[in-house]
Amino acid sequence: MREVAIGGREATSEAGSFRACLAAILELVPDAVPDHPADDGELPGWQETRWLGGLGLGLVPVADAASFSWAGPWIGWVRPAGGGGRRAAVMYGVPSGVAWDPGGATADEGWQLEGGLVVAALDVALARPRRPEAPASTGTVEGIFVAADAGARVSALEEARALAGRGLDGDRHVDGRGTFPSGLPGSALTLIEAEVCESFDPPLEPGEHRRNVVTRGIDLNRLVGRDFGIGAVRCRGMRLCEPCAVVERYAARPVLRALVHRGGLRADILADGVIRIGDRLAYI
Repeated sequence: MREVAIGGREATSEAGSFRACLAAILELVPDAVPDHPADDGELPGWQETRWLGGLGLGLVPVADAASFSWAGPWIGWVRPAGGGGRRAAVMYGVPSGVAWDPGGATADEGWQLEGGLVVAALDVALARPRRPEAPASTGTVEGIFVAADAGARVSALEEARALAGRGLDGDRHVDGRGTFPSGLPGSALTLIEAEVCESFDPPLEPGEHRRNVVTRGIDLNRLVGRDFGIGAVRCRGMRLCEPCAVVERYAARPVLRALVHRGGLRADILADGVIRIGDRLAYI
């Protein structure tokens, strides 16, 4: 997702903000997205749906936007605090939060989410992305962190016992006391790159990102679907650890957009062992 340059009255109008959000999600310039004709009725209209159809895409309405979660971008219809016309904003994550709001409709407390749309492939089999190549470099473990419960203070460790299929000993994921369910694929271990944390000003702290392991020197995204080792502990990358409204709440600052596709990795632990600061992390 890439924000686009838009301003003035267009950004604060229903059609203009929708066009901007669609362009951002598709990573296009706004002029590449057709204007909504005044006589085409409610958004989205035939102009948008037929244009998207030419790209192999469509728009799926969200039945209950307030409770909807999506591990990717979607368009939310929002109404500013105090009323006024609805506008579009890009939502993201499970649970979802505002990733980009071109017209500032969500700048003040009290805004309402009134509906939503998901940009979806018409044929998912044709739209699946290619798996990236495995990382050529190796990394190291710079930090190990656990929290006993959802929202509990994060503790830094020099080493931690990794429990196969469960998580790090002492962490909320082991006993199902976290925000998200335990025991499911990708729920045992979370990792994030130190380079990503340092890209924030001030740097993103462990209590903000709440990942278990901070690494340096390796592209974690390239480990999705691959086995890797942390020292002697064998793990398997399951999916990206995308940001959501929860991490933004812990950070108490806008971090969701900056963490899109940079939020780290969710992994399974395949065998018991001990993870230590300084351990080598490498694709197997």
